[in-house]
Amino acid sequence: MGSNVSKNKVTAQDKAILDLKIQRDKLKQYQKKVNVVLEREVSEARKALGQGNKKKALLALKKKKYQEQLLEKTEQQLMNLEELTNTIEFALVEKQVMEGLKGGNAILKEIHKEMSLEDVERLMDDTEDAIAYQNELDEMLSGRMTAEDEEDIMRELEGLRQEELEAALPEVPNHPLPETERADVSFPEVPTQIPTATPSKNTEKQAMLAT
Repeated sequence: MGSNVSKNKVTAQDKAILDLKIQRDKLKQYQKKVNVVLEREVSEARKALGQGNKKKALLALKKKKYQEQLLEKTEQQLMNLEELTNTIEFALVEKQVMEGLKGGNAILKEIHKEMSLEDVERLMDDTEDAIAYQNELDEMLSGRMTAEDEEDIMRELEGLRQEELEAALPEVPNHPLPETERADVSFPEVPTQIPTATPSKNTEKQAMLAT
């Protein structure tokens, strides 16, 4: 009976694998919801550009970039932890795995905060509360963006601007233009035979004198 209890005992490795699966399932759920928010942020960035508000457009794209990085970071961490939990010498990496799972839960909580569509609306509002939120967000994001991130954001902003410019241009017709009607000009017919000239009276007199 004691052997059965030992066989059914949940090990630290079993618990780590279970926690890992829970984190992975949560991430998949969050990804779908955050992707909806990302699309809305791009839409709001377009709207801000259309209104000539580059600052708000940049803020929306910065927030989008930050959320994408959170998702990518969590996904990469889960892959690393999965490799560690599958290792034969789990006891050697147990502490590292537990710390990783703890950090993963913290990141998931942070991602959960980023799934609010209301916050996207606050990016565009001009109320006092919204402006305070925008300033706070801008300060937070500025400290987390690298120079490379800033370049990526500027490229995306320029891409959106080009799309807006192209959308504003009139469409070029894709059907052939109608041919201009030719003027119906009739020309007189050219005679096929040239009429012989009638001899003048002077010519006839000269002919009679010659005979």
